[in-house]
Amino acid sequence: MEKNPDIVCVGMALVDSIIKGFDPEPVSASGYRAQSGSLNVGGEAVNEAVAAARLGMHTSILCHLGADAAGDMVLASLEKNGVDTDHVVRSVEHPTPVTTMFVRDDGTRKSITNSSHRYNFHPENEVSFLRGSRAVILGSLFRAPFDDPQIIYSVISECSRAGVKIFADTKLPNFRVLTLSDISEALPYVDFITPNEDEARHFSGKTEPEEMADVFLSYGIKNVVIKLGGRGCFFKNSETKLSLPAFPIDAVDATGAGDCFVAGLACELLSGSAPDEALLFASACGAICTTAVGAGTALKDKEQVLRFITKYSL
Repeated sequence: MEKNPDIVCVGMALVDSIIKGFDPEPVSASGYRAQSGSLNVGGEAVNEAVAAARLGMHTSILCHLGADAAGDMVLASLEKNGVDTDHVVRSVEHPTPVTTMFVRDDGTRKSITNSSHRYNFHPENEVSFLRGSRAVILGSLFRAPFDDPQIIYSVISECSRAGVKIFADTKLPNFRVLTLSDISEALPYVDFITPNEDEARHFSGKTEPEEMADVFLSYGIKNVVIKLGGRGCFFKNSETKLSLPAFPIDAVDATGAGDCFVAGLACELLSGSAPDEALLFASACGAICTTAVGAGTALKDKEQVLRFITKYSL
């Protein structure tokens, strides 16, 4: 009998067209220059699944891909990295999303989405599979496929009742706008929610990390992690709170750093680490990700992360 996965990552799969060092001054009537351009497999579910597999977890993914070249590229990368792809949904009706990313010199970026990002496949139809895992990571709460309150509640509640740990990474709404109140029925089933600072500010209406966390906790979420980029992260639950500084590195590209953070957090907690140890490990995963262009480029394995932590702890 096939072993159930440790982690199932659910959400968006796509190809990132990453343009680094874009020069807004035209060199001709229709031409511009940039430092570099590359195609990279991405999407929250893909980034998290690849990271978790590289960190040693038996990892599966539930996502949608079109029956196109971009989808073939994503699938090949997942399989190369040891991710179970048996539950990838492919169709000719909806293309694989392609996102254009403009990356600044400090690693921060802006992205352009399109209508293909709106396709909402149906993870609620795969709950029996999800319930067999140890943890489910929702890669893009508030975006497709998790921009429908009924789908969110169905997946989260049924998995949680089966003893599955729920990790919910958030994204700012793009095509369909939801608030915390809109999905309040589902939130008490969430074990960890991990918004970045902009997302936390948007959903909470607050400006300070602890105040942001308190709003999420008020909805019954068990643990809140606010990712603060170059300022580290802030963690709070009903019993404790702590702040971790960022690792002192020179970021090249922050694409996928938050996804690697969430994957690292889930992997370490499933391995039995205490929250503070898991947060340190997760922060290292996110920092390593920023040292190269593309979400799945720099992070290699758990030993690399442990060496990184040791290096910066001296």
